[in-house]
Amino acid sequence: MDTVQNTLATHKASSWRKSDIVWMLGLYGTAIGAGVLFLPINAGGGGMLPLMVMAVLAFPMTFFAHRGLTRFVLSGKNPGEDITEVVEEHFGIGAGKLITLLYFFAIYPILLVYSVAITNTVESFLLHQLHLTPPPRAVLSLILILGMMTIVRLGEQMIVKAMSVLVFPFVAALMLLACYLIPHWNSAAFDTLSFNSASSTGNGLWMTLWLAIPVMVFSFNHSPIISSFAVAKREEYGENAERKCSKILACAHVMMVLTVMFFVFSCVLSLSPADLAEAKAQNISILSYLANHFNAPVIAWMAPIIAIIAITKSFLGHYLGAREGFNGMVIKSLRSRGKSIEAGRLNKLTALFMLVSTWLVATLNPSILGMIETLGGPIIATILFLMPMYAIQKVPAMRKYSGHISNVFIVVMGLIAISAIAYSLVN
Repeated sequence: MDTVQNTLATHKASSWRKSDIVWMLGLYGTAIGAGVLFLPINAGGGGMLPLMVMAVLAFPMTFFAHRGLTRFVLSGKNPGEDITEVVEEHFGIGAGKLITLLYFFAIYPILLVYSVAITNTVESFLLHQLHLTPPPRAVLSLILILGMMTIVRLGEQMIVKAMSVLVFPFVAALMLLACYLIPHWNSAAFDTLSFNSASSTGNGLWMTLWLAIPVMVFSFNHSPIISSFAVAKREEYGENAERKCSKILACAHVMMVLTVMFFVFSCVLSLSPADLAEAKAQNISILSYLANHFNAPVIAWMAPIIAIIAITKSFLGHYLGAREGFNGMVIKSLRSRGKSIEAGRLNKLTALFMLVSTWLVATLNPSILGMIETLGGPIIATILFLMPMYAIQKVPAMRKYSGHISNVFIVVMGLIAISAIAYSLVN
Protein backbone atom coordinates (compact mmCIF):
# COMPACT_ATOMS: atom_id res chain seq x y z
CA MET A 1 0.00 0.00 0.00
CA ASP A 2 2.80 2.40 0.92
CA THR A 3 4.55 1.59 -2.35
CA VAL A 4 1.41 2.45 -4.33
CA GLN A 5 0.98 5.73 -2.44
CA ASN A 6 4.62 6.65 -3.01
CA THR A 7 4.27 5.89 -6.71
CA LEU A 8 1.16 8.06 -6.96
CA ALA A 9 2.90 10.88 -5.08
CA THR A 10 5.90 10.67 -7.41
CA HIS A 11 3.62 10.73 -10.47
CA LYS A 12 1.77 13.73 -9.06
CA ALA A 13 5.01 15.66 -8.65
CA SER A 14 6.39 14.65 -12.07
CA SER A 15 3.30 15.41 -14.17
CA TRP A 16 2.86 18.94 -15.48
CA ARG A 17 -0.24 21.04 -14.98
CA LYS A 18 -1.28 24.27 -16.62
CA SER A 19 -0.55 26.12 -13.36
CA ASP A 20 3.05 24.81 -13.43
CA ILE A 21 3.60 26.25 -16.90
CA VAL A 22 2.02 29.55 -15.88
CA TRP A 23 4.38 29.81 -12.90
CA MET A 24 7.41 28.80 -14.99
CA LEU A 25 6.68 31.62 -17.41
CA GLY A 26 5.87 33.96 -14.53
CA LEU A 27 9.29 33.28 -12.99
CA TYR A 28 10.91 33.93 -16.35
CA GLY A 29 8.88 37.10 -16.80
CA THR A 30 9.90 38.49 -13.41
CA ALA A 31 13.62 37.92 -14.06
CA ILE A 32 13.81 39.02 -17.66
CA GLY A 33 13.88 42.78 -17.54
CA ALA A 34 17.08 44.48 -16.49
CA GLY A 35 18.92 41.22 -17.24
CA VAL A 36 18.34 41.70 -20.94
CA LEU A 37 18.57 45.45 -20.89
CA PHE A 38 21.76 46.10 -18.92
CA LEU A 39 23.81 42.87 -18.78
CA PRO A 40 25.29 43.35 -22.29
CA ILE A 41 26.53 46.82 -21.31
CA ASN A 42 28.35 45.81 -18.13
CA ALA A 43 29.44 42.29 -19.07
CA GLY A 44 30.18 42.90 -22.74
CA GLY A 45 32.18 46.03 -22.05
CA GLY A 46 34.67 43.82 -20.22
CA GLY A 47 35.53 41.74 -23.26
CA MET A 48 34.72 38.23 -24.48
CA LEU A 49 36.47 36.10 -21.85
CA PRO A 50 34.47 37.43 -18.86
CA LEU A 51 31.32 37.03 -20.91
CA MET A 52 32.15 33.40 -21.72
CA VAL A 53 32.87 32.60 -18.08
CA MET A 54 29.62 34.25 -17.03
CA ALA A 55 27.71 32.17 -19.59
CA VAL A 56 29.07 28.99 -17.95
CA LEU A 57 28.28 30.20 -14.41
CA ALA A 58 24.80 31.56 -15.19
CA PHE A 59 22.69 28.39 -14.79
CA PRO A 60 24.26 26.81 -11.67
CA MET A 61 24.58 30.17 -9.93
CA THR A 62 20.95 31.18 -10.46
CA PHE A 63 19.26 27.78 -10.20
CA PHE A 64 20.91 26.57 -6.98
CA ALA A 65 20.42 29.96 -5.31
CA HIS A 66 16.72 30.26 -6.13
CA ARG A 67 16.12 26.60 -5.29
CA GLY A 68 17.66 27.22 -1.87
CA LEU A 69 15.37 30.19 -1.22
CA THR A 70 12.34 28.17 -2.36
CA ARG A 71 13.26 25.35 0.01
CA PHE A 72 13.60 27.87 2.81
CA VAL A 73 10.04 29.18 2.27
CA LEU A 74 8.72 25.60 2.03
CA SER A 75 10.38 24.69 5.36
CA GLY A 76 7.77 26.59 7.38
CA LYS A 77 5.50 24.49 9.60
CA ASN A 78 2.24 25.93 8.34
CA PRO A 79 1.11 26.06 4.69
CA GLY A 80 0.45 29.60 3.52
CA GLU A 81 3.39 31.16 5.40
CA ASP A 82 5.30 33.64 3.26
CA ILE A 83 9.01 34.29 3.62
CA THR A 84 8.60 36.99 6.29
CA GLU A 85 6.67 34.55 8.52
CA VAL A 86 9.06 31.64 7.91
CA VAL A 87 12.01 33.86 8.84
CA GLU A 88 10.37 34.72 12.18
CA GLU A 89 9.53 31.07 12.81
CA HIS A 90 13.12 29.89 12.27
CA PHE A 91 15.17 32.77 13.64
CA GLY A 92 12.95 34.36 16.27
CA ILE A 93 11.15 37.71 16.48
CA GLY A 94 14.24 39.94 16.62
CA ALA A 95 16.12 38.25 13.78
CA GLY A 96 12.85 37.95 11.90
CA LYS A 97 12.41 41.72 11.92
CA LEU A 98 15.98 42.27 10.74
CA ILE A 99 15.82 39.76 7.88
CA THR A 100 12.37 41.00 6.83
CA LEU A 101 13.88 44.49 6.67
CA LEU A 102 16.75 43.16 4.53
CA TYR A 103 14.27 41.30 2.32
CA PHE A 104 12.41 44.53 1.65
CA PHE A 105 15.62 46.41 0.84
CA ALA A 106 16.73 43.58 -1.45
CA ILE A 107 13.69 44.18 -3.64
CA TYR A 108 12.70 47.80 -3.15
CA PRO A 109 15.80 49.24 -4.91
CA ILE A 110 14.87 47.18 -7.97
CA LEU A 111 11.56 49.03 -8.18
CA LEU A 112 13.58 52.24 -8.11
CA VAL A 113 15.76 50.90 -10.93
CA TYR A 114 12.72 50.07 -13.04
CA SER A 115 11.10 53.45 -12.39
CA VAL A 116 14.21 55.14 -13.79
CA ALA A 117 14.54 52.65 -16.65
CA ILE A 118 10.92 52.93 -17.85
CA THR A 119 11.11 56.73 -17.83
CA ASN A 120 14.39 56.84 -19.76
CA THR A 121 13.20 54.26 -22.28
CA VAL A 122 9.88 55.98 -23.03
CA GLU A 123 11.56 59.40 -23.13
CA SER A 124 14.11 58.08 -25.65
CA PHE A 125 11.34 56.43 -27.70
CA LEU A 126 9.33 59.66 -27.90
CA LEU A 127 12.38 61.69 -28.87
CA HIS A 128 14.17 59.40 -31.33
CA GLN A 129 11.44 57.23 -32.86
CA LEU A 130 8.28 59.36 -32.67
CA HIS A 131 10.20 62.67 -33.00
CA LEU A 132 8.07 64.23 -30.29
CA THR A 133 9.17 66.50 -27.48
CA PRO A 134 8.72 64.48 -24.26
CA PRO A 135 6.72 66.09 -21.44
CA PRO A 136 8.66 67.27 -18.38
CA ARG A 137 10.39 64.32 -16.71
CA ALA A 138 8.36 64.67 -13.50
CA VAL A 139 5.10 64.45 -15.47
CA LEU A 140 6.21 61.58 -17.70
CA SER A 141 7.49 59.45 -14.81
CA LEU A 142 4.29 60.04 -12.81
CA ILE A 143 2.09 58.94 -15.72
CA LEU A 144 4.14 55.79 -16.32
CA ILE A 145 4.33 54.74 -12.67
CA LEU A 146 0.62 55.41 -12.14
CA GLY A 147 -0.08 53.18 -15.14
CA MET A 148 1.95 50.28 -13.70
CA MET A 149 0.47 50.76 -10.24
CA THR A 150 -3.01 50.54 -11.77
CA ILE A 151 -2.15 47.11 -13.21
CA VAL A 152 -1.03 45.99 -9.74
CA ARG A 153 -4.59 46.43 -8.50
CA LEU A 154 -5.69 43.48 -10.66
CA GLY A 155 -4.30 41.13 -8.00
CA GLU A 156 -1.50 38.58 -7.67
CA GLN A 157 -2.96 35.78 -9.79
CA MET A 158 -3.85 38.11 -12.64
CA ILE A 159 -0.36 39.62 -12.56
CA VAL A 160 1.30 36.18 -12.80
CA LYS A 161 -1.02 35.18 -15.66
CA ALA A 162 -0.42 38.46 -17.48
CA MET A 163 3.36 38.07 -17.18
CA SER A 164 3.21 34.47 -18.44
CA VAL A 165 1.16 35.54 -21.47
CA LEU A 166 3.51 38.43 -22.27
CA VAL A 167 6.49 36.06 -22.21
CA PHE A 168 5.58 34.47 -25.57
CA PRO A 169 5.62 37.60 -27.77
CA PHE A 170 8.49 38.97 -25.71
CA VAL A 171 10.77 35.94 -26.22
CA ALA A 172 9.81 35.73 -29.90
CA ALA A 173 10.60 39.41 -30.46
CA LEU A 174 13.83 39.18 -28.47
CA MET A 175 15.09 36.18 -30.45
CA LEU A 176 14.09 37.76 -33.77
CA LEU A 177 16.00 40.89 -32.83
CA ALA A 178 19.04 38.83 -31.77
CA CYS A 179 18.94 37.02 -35.11
CA TYR A 180 18.44 40.31 -36.94
CA LEU A 181 21.71 41.56 -35.44
CA ILE A 182 23.71 38.61 -36.82
CA PRO A 183 24.64 40.39 -40.10
CA HIS A 184 26.08 43.19 -37.95
CA TRP A 185 28.40 40.87 -36.02
CA ASN A 186 32.05 41.90 -36.12
CA SER A 187 35.34 40.88 -34.55
CA ALA A 188 35.80 44.00 -32.38
CA ALA A 189 34.83 42.13 -29.20
CA PHE A 190 37.46 39.44 -29.90
CA ASP A 191 40.22 42.05 -29.85
CA THR A 192 39.97 41.82 -26.05
CA LEU A 193 40.26 38.01 -25.95
CA SER A 194 43.17 38.15 -23.51
CA PHE A 195 43.84 37.17 -19.92
CA ASN A 196 45.67 40.44 -19.36
CA SER A 197 43.27 43.05 -20.67
CA ALA A 198 39.55 43.58 -20.63
CA SER A 199 38.66 46.16 -23.20
CA SER A 200 37.14 49.45 -22.17
CA THR A 201 37.17 48.72 -18.45
CA GLY A 202 40.94 48.86 -18.17
CA ASN A 203 40.89 45.86 -15.78
CA GLY A 204 42.19 42.32 -16.19
CA LEU A 205 39.99 39.28 -16.75
CA TRP A 206 39.51 38.26 -13.13
CA MET A 207 38.97 41.81 -11.90
CA THR A 208 36.40 42.44 -14.63
CA LEU A 209 34.61 39.17 -13.91
CA TRP A 210 34.68 39.84 -10.16
CA LEU A 211 33.12 43.28 -10.56
CA ALA A 212 30.53 41.98 -13.06
CA ILE A 213 29.19 39.25 -10.73
CA PRO A 214 26.88 41.63 -8.77
CA VAL A 215 25.21 42.83 -11.97
CA MET A 216 24.86 39.23 -13.08
CA VAL A 217 23.22 38.34 -9.76
CA PHE A 218 20.75 41.15 -10.31
CA SER A 219 20.19 40.33 -13.98
CA PHE A 220 18.88 36.79 -13.37
CA ASN A 221 17.23 37.55 -10.05
CA HIS A 222 13.56 36.67 -9.51
CA SER A 223 13.67 36.20 -5.74
CA PRO A 224 10.77 38.66 -5.19
CA ILE A 225 8.27 36.19 -6.62
CA ILE A 226 9.82 33.06 -5.06
CA SER A 227 7.85 33.36 -1.82
CA SER A 228 4.49 33.61 -3.64
CA PHE A 229 5.59 30.77 -5.94
CA ALA A 230 6.52 28.45 -3.06
CA VAL A 231 3.33 29.20 -1.11
CA ALA A 232 1.14 28.52 -4.17
CA LYS A 233 2.88 25.24 -5.02
CA ARG A 234 2.74 24.03 -1.41
CA GLU A 235 -1.00 24.60 -1.35
CA GLU A 236 -1.29 22.68 -4.62
CA TYR A 237 1.16 19.80 -4.10
CA GLY A 238 1.58 19.52 -0.34
CA GLU A 239 4.57 17.33 0.59
CA ASN A 240 5.56 17.01 -3.09
CA ALA A 241 5.94 20.77 -3.49
CA GLU A 242 9.75 20.84 -3.21
CA ARG A 243 10.24 18.32 -6.00
CA LYS A 244 7.79 20.13 -8.26
CA CYS A 245 9.26 23.55 -7.48
CA SER A 246 12.74 22.33 -8.38
CA LYS A 247 11.55 21.08 -11.77
CA ILE A 248 9.71 24.31 -12.53
CA LEU A 249 12.74 26.36 -11.49
CA ALA A 250 15.09 24.23 -13.61
CA CYS A 251 12.96 24.69 -16.72
CA ALA A 252 12.57 28.42 -16.11
CA HIS A 253 16.33 28.86 -15.66
CA VAL A 254 17.26 26.86 -18.76
CA MET A 255 14.89 29.03 -20.78
CA MET A 256 16.22 32.14 -19.08
CA VAL A 257 19.93 31.45 -19.59
CA LEU A 258 19.61 30.31 -23.21
CA THR A 259 17.54 33.29 -24.37
CA VAL A 260 19.35 35.95 -22.34
CA MET A 261 22.88 34.81 -23.14
CA PHE A 262 22.10 34.44 -26.85
CA PHE A 263 20.77 37.97 -26.90
CA VAL A 264 23.73 39.27 -24.86
CA PHE A 265 26.28 37.67 -27.19
CA SER A 266 24.43 38.95 -30.25
CA CYS A 267 24.46 42.51 -28.87
CA VAL A 268 28.13 42.35 -27.89
CA LEU A 269 29.18 40.93 -31.26
CA SER A 270 27.27 43.61 -33.18
CA LEU A 271 28.76 46.52 -31.23
CA SER A 272 32.29 47.58 -30.33
CA PRO A 273 33.56 47.92 -26.74
CA ALA A 274 33.54 51.69 -27.30
CA ASP A 275 29.84 51.53 -28.24
CA LEU A 276 29.05 49.63 -25.04
CA ALA A 277 30.97 52.20 -22.99
CA GLU A 278 28.95 54.95 -24.67
CA ALA A 279 25.67 53.16 -23.84
CA LYS A 280 26.71 53.01 -20.18
CA ALA A 281 27.60 56.71 -20.20
CA GLN A 282 24.20 57.59 -21.68
CA ASN A 283 22.44 55.68 -18.88
CA ILE A 284 20.03 53.93 -21.26
CA SER A 285 19.28 50.26 -21.92
CA ILE A 286 21.06 48.27 -24.62
CA LEU A 287 17.83 48.15 -26.61
CA SER A 288 17.44 51.92 -26.63
CA TYR A 289 21.07 52.24 -27.71
CA LEU A 290 20.60 49.71 -30.51
CA ALA A 291 17.57 51.64 -31.73
CA ASN A 292 19.61 54.83 -31.98
CA HIS A 293 22.84 53.19 -33.24
CA PHE A 294 21.52 51.34 -36.30
CA ASN A 295 19.59 53.13 -39.02
CA ALA A 296 17.21 50.18 -39.38
CA PRO A 297 13.44 50.70 -38.95
CA VAL A 298 12.96 47.20 -37.48
CA ILE A 299 15.41 47.78 -34.65
CA ALA A 300 14.43 51.41 -34.18
CA TRP A 301 10.81 50.49 -33.49
CA MET A 302 11.07 46.98 -32.03
CA ALA A 303 13.83 47.60 -29.48
CA PRO A 304 12.14 50.31 -27.37
CA ILE A 305 8.84 48.42 -27.38
CA ILE A 306 10.57 45.25 -26.14
CA ALA A 307 12.30 47.30 -23.46
CA ILE A 308 9.04 48.85 -22.26
CA ILE A 309 7.31 45.43 -22.05
CA ALA A 310 10.30 43.88 -20.25
CA ILE A 311 10.52 46.62 -17.65
CA THR A 312 6.76 46.62 -17.06
CA LYS A 313 6.69 42.82 -16.56
CA SER A 314 9.53 42.89 -14.09
CA PHE A 315 8.15 45.89 -12.21
CA LEU A 316 4.91 43.99 -11.60
CA GLY A 317 6.67 40.86 -10.34
CA HIS A 318 9.03 42.80 -8.08
CA TYR A 319 6.21 44.93 -6.69
CA LEU A 320 4.63 41.80 -5.19
CA GLY A 321 7.83 41.01 -3.29
CA ALA A 322 8.40 44.61 -2.20
CA ARG A 323 4.83 44.85 -0.92
CA GLU A 324 5.24 41.55 0.93
CA GLY A 325 8.40 42.81 2.63
CA PHE A 326 6.96 46.25 3.49
CA ASN A 327 3.75 44.76 4.84
CA GLY A 328 5.75 42.25 6.87
CA MET A 329 7.77 45.05 8.50
CA VAL A 330 4.65 47.03 9.39
CA ILE A 331 2.77 43.99 10.74
CA LYS A 332 5.73 42.86 12.89
CA SER A 333 6.24 46.38 14.23
CA LEU A 334 2.57 46.74 15.18
CA ARG A 335 2.39 43.22 16.60
CA SER A 336 5.26 43.95 19.01
CA ARG A 337 3.13 46.81 20.39
CA GLY A 338 -0.04 44.75 20.57
CA LYS A 339 -1.64 46.44 17.57
CA SER A 340 -2.82 45.34 14.13
CA ILE A 341 -3.93 46.86 10.82
CA GLU A 342 -6.55 45.81 8.28
CA ALA A 343 -4.96 44.22 5.18
CA GLY A 344 -6.75 46.44 2.66
CA ARG A 345 -5.72 49.63 4.44
CA LEU A 346 -2.13 48.42 4.72
CA ASN A 347 -1.95 47.65 1.00
CA LYS A 348 -3.21 51.17 0.20
CA LEU A 349 -0.59 52.78 2.45
CA THR A 350 2.10 50.60 0.88
CA ALA A 351 0.97 51.55 -2.62
CA LEU A 352 1.11 55.26 -1.73
CA PHE A 353 4.65 54.92 -0.36
CA MET A 354 5.79 53.00 -3.46
CA LEU A 355 4.19 55.53 -5.81
CA VAL A 356 5.75 58.61 -4.20
CA SER A 357 9.23 57.14 -3.74
CA THR A 358 9.54 55.58 -7.20
CA TRP A 359 8.25 58.79 -8.80
CA LEU A 360 10.83 60.92 -6.96
CA VAL A 361 13.72 58.63 -7.94
CA ALA A 362 12.55 58.42 -11.56
CA THR A 363 12.40 62.21 -11.70
CA LEU A 364 15.92 62.60 -10.26
CA ASN A 365 17.35 60.03 -12.75
CA PRO A 366 20.36 58.59 -10.86
CA SER A 367 22.74 56.13 -12.52
CA ILE A 368 20.86 52.86 -13.06
CA LEU A 369 23.88 50.58 -12.92
CA GLY A 370 25.20 52.47 -9.92
CA MET A 371 21.91 51.82 -8.11
CA ILE A 372 22.16 48.12 -8.93
CA GLU A 373 25.70 47.83 -7.61
CA THR A 374 25.33 49.91 -4.44
CA LEU A 375 21.73 49.29 -3.33
CA GLY A 376 20.42 45.97 -4.62
CA GLY A 377 23.46 43.75 -5.02
CA PRO A 378 24.75 43.10 -1.49
CA ILE A 379 21.35 42.54 0.12
CA ILE A 380 20.11 40.36 -2.74
CA ALA A 381 23.27 38.26 -2.38
CA THR A 382 22.73 37.96 1.39
CA ILE A 383 19.05 36.94 1.15
CA LEU A 384 19.30 34.80 -1.96
CA PHE A 385 22.71 33.14 -1.53
CA LEU A 386 23.72 33.19 2.13
CA MET A 387 20.53 33.04 4.23
CA PRO A 388 19.21 29.70 2.84
CA MET A 389 22.68 28.13 3.21
CA TYR A 390 22.87 29.35 6.81
CA ALA A 391 19.40 27.91 7.45
CA ILE A 392 20.55 24.51 6.14
CA GLN A 393 23.09 24.38 8.96
CA LYS A 394 20.90 25.84 11.72
CA VAL A 395 17.27 24.88 11.01
CA PRO A 396 16.29 21.22 11.63
CA ALA A 397 13.74 21.27 8.80
CA MET A 398 16.51 22.27 6.34
CA ARG A 399 19.23 19.83 7.51
CA LYS A 400 18.25 17.24 4.91
CA TYR A 401 19.71 19.52 2.22
CA SER A 402 23.19 19.67 3.81
CA GLY A 403 26.33 18.02 2.47
CA HIS A 404 26.02 19.03 -1.19
CA ILE A 405 28.83 20.71 -3.14
CA SER A 406 26.25 23.11 -4.61
CA ASN A 407 25.86 24.65 -1.14
CA VAL A 408 29.56 25.55 -1.04
CA PHE A 409 29.36 26.94 -4.58
CA ILE A 410 26.45 29.22 -3.66
CA VAL A 411 28.16 30.51 -0.50
CA VAL A 412 31.32 31.30 -2.49
CA MET A 413 29.37 33.12 -5.22
CA GLY A 414 27.45 35.11 -2.61
CA LEU A 415 30.66 36.18 -0.86
CA ILE A 416 32.23 37.12 -4.21
CA ALA A 417 29.23 39.32 -5.06
CA ILE A 418 29.30 41.09 -1.68
CA SER A 419 33.07 41.63 -1.76
CA ALA A 420 32.93 43.03 -5.30
CA ILE A 421 30.32 45.58 -4.28
CA ALA A 422 32.33 46.55 -1.21
CA TYR A 423 35.37 47.08 -3.44
CA SER A 424 33.34 49.24 -5.85
CA LEU A 425 32.10 51.43 -2.99
CA VAL A 426 35.58 52.26 -1.68
CA ASN A 427 37.17 52.84 -5.09
